[in-house]
Amino acid sequence: MPELDAPRLDGKIALVTGSSRGIGRAISQRLATAGATVVITARSLDSAPNEPGTLRETAAAIAEHGGHAIPLAADLEDPKDRASLVDRAVEAAGGLDILVNNAGYARYAPIAEMSDGLFDLTLDHYLRAPFVLSRQAIPHMEARGAGWIVNVGSVTALPPLEPYGWFDTHGGSTLYAAAKAALDRFTQGLAAEMLRRNIAVNMIGPSTAIMTPGSARYIPDGYPTEDVAYLAECALQLCHLPAELRTGRLTYSMHFPRSEGFRVYSVDGTRELPAPVIPETSHPGLSEN
Repeated sequence: MPELDAPRLDGKIALVTGSSRGIGRAISQRLATAGATVVITARSLDSAPNEPGTLRETAAAIAEHGGHAIPLAADLEDPKDRASLVDRAVEAAGGLDILVNNAGYARYAPIAEMSDGLFDLTLDHYLRAPFVLSRQAIPHMEARGAGWIVNVGSVTALPPLEPYGWFDTHGGSTLYAAAKAALDRFTQGLAAEMLRRNIAVNMIGPSTAIMTPGSARYIPDGYPTEDVAYLAECALQLCHLPAELRTGRLTYSMHFPRSEGFRVYSVDGTRELPAPVIPETSHPGLSEN
């Protein structure tokens, strides 16, 4: 029977950023099927001018399987939206137990050609937003006696391997990768600071590539990709144990289930997926932690 060994989040309230599509939508669905009330947020509430996917569509997908989602439109590039989002979520849902820092829209450029504006935007997306939202969420989590912060990372945080491939030399991901590496260290440092407050802080990233509306333009034709459900299941697993048992972990979607031995279910919780197989394209520096 599905989900017999999966964590339950009944009574918990989660805020998932960037949840109108892709990874954020999948995580929101999985947390909702586990019983959480999920505050979903992105810029696209009812329409998406540049990419497919809206918050209304995510909320409908969650409701279809009996879950509860509260959509809140917010632009995390806007300092006012960043500063007010957590308080708006708490007001809408009645509290906050879980924060998933997923939002981001990668725009790549070689360092020699990168503008100051793109530099600032990249750090805003992948470091400033997690910092601001985590800082805002901590008092609300502490008031409820526990909390869980999950940062969505990237394998690009690991060093490129020699001989360098085309993407390393021409892909323009250096600053994005540096921001994700900083997010890893931010995760580990914040975990240490939050341990005494019983707030767990962990990172989950794809073991290889996940095809999403935002990533499709960077994934070559024929390149093997993984089902986003593996990452969503890992996010769920990072949202229930006390901080003293699991915090400061840098985990990856196909590696983490193998090391911990938990089953992976579809994002709607209706079927079990095959045991993960580490893809040959996965970075050898990833550990099964």
